[in-house]
Amino acid sequence: MVTGIDPHTGSGISVSIDKGVITEVTGCKNPENAWISAGLVDIQVNGFQGIDLNDGELSENKLRQLANTLLQMGVTRFLPTLITASQSRLLQTLQVIGNACDNHPLMAATIPMIHVEGPFISPEDGPRGAHPLEHVRAPSLQEVEQWQEACGNRVGLITLSPHWNDSSAFIQALHRQGTRVALGHTHASHEQLRSAVDAGASLSTHLGNGIAARLPRHPNPLWTQLADDRLKASFIADGYHLPRETLITMLRAKSHGRCLLVSDTAALGGMPAGRYSAAIGGEVELTANGRLSVADTPFLAGAAKPLPDGVAYCASLGNLSLGEALDMASAHPGEYLNQPQSLSVGQIADVIRFNWQPGDPTLKMTKVIKAGQLIIPSDKQKQVRC
Repeated sequence: MVTGIDPHTGSGISVSIDKGVITEVTGCKNPENAWISAGLVDIQVNGFQGIDLNDGELSENKLRQLANTLLQMGVTRFLPTLITASQSRLLQTLQVIGNACDNHPLMAATIPMIHVEGPFISPEDGPRGAHPLEHVRAPSLQEVEQWQEACGNRVGLITLSPHWNDSSAFIQALHRQGTRVALGHTHASHEQLRSAVDAGASLSTHLGNGIAARLPRHPNPLWTQLADDRLKASFIADGYHLPRETLITMLRAKSHGRCLLVSDTAALGGMPAGRYSAAIGGEVELTANGRLSVADTPFLAGAAKPLPDGVAYCASLGNLSLGEALDMASAHPGEYLNQPQSLSVGQIADVIRFNWQPGDPTLKMTKVIKAGQLIIPSDKQKQVRC
């Protein structure tokens, strides 16, 4: 049994767990003096604390280390996100992830699917972002089939730009197969974006980023995606990728129920401040407050703050409650993946308890339970590992 304060109501609740499933949720008069929630779900993770999912050197052990690190922070499900690369590099990494999930049940429970961001994106400077131009290519169902063969059909989300010829037919085919399609890193026109949504695209990836620095007033890809209620949208809420006022405005325009938070962390996330040589971005600088930029320039070189920081940031904006900020990092992504994430009877017992008050930069975990198994607190002998 776990008790805590419900961030939506401010009341105490008690959560009972049996065989990895929530069996009862009741009111509690004397709960633990900490917030309680379903675990966080991050659908876009490129790496963290020195582990890079895209450097061609991923091993099962490194992936398990990454998963354990995220679990310690309350992220009980995440999507390893692979960016634009050669076909051979993608296949190699997909196979490692698939094997890790096959070999370790808790790893499989922590990684519900894989997100491939690219290579079917815009080749143009600006919307392409940091993705390598030499590996950007047109959509191919045959290539996607090879991905699925390599990882045991675990690719569940693909981010692409719908400016390519026959994009709509490609999206329709993926949609029929049950693969989610997100729009991102795009310079597509209003008509191309609308056609993509008609074909089954359901998400905007890190909306406001991966886009040209200068846009026409209207129409442009931001207005089209914000206005279409068929699209959910993910946002990087680190205070750098989207200025405060921009994030507030976009969340309002999209409406709370259609918004997801992602970290989009790179391998340098969680590392000590300093200068580093990165595979993407070259010489980069990570500041003590978590800004990752190309050294001696104002340009970002990726994201470095984990999802609990994004929740804390959104809860401090002034127009969202802690419960609403948590929903965007837990219930909403769970719903999008069709894997409900909530403190409800019958749900998988992914439970976090944490301390936070306005102004705190992150959520400080005091208890993390994954599928009924205690992750923290624990000692080294008893610690559950993927």
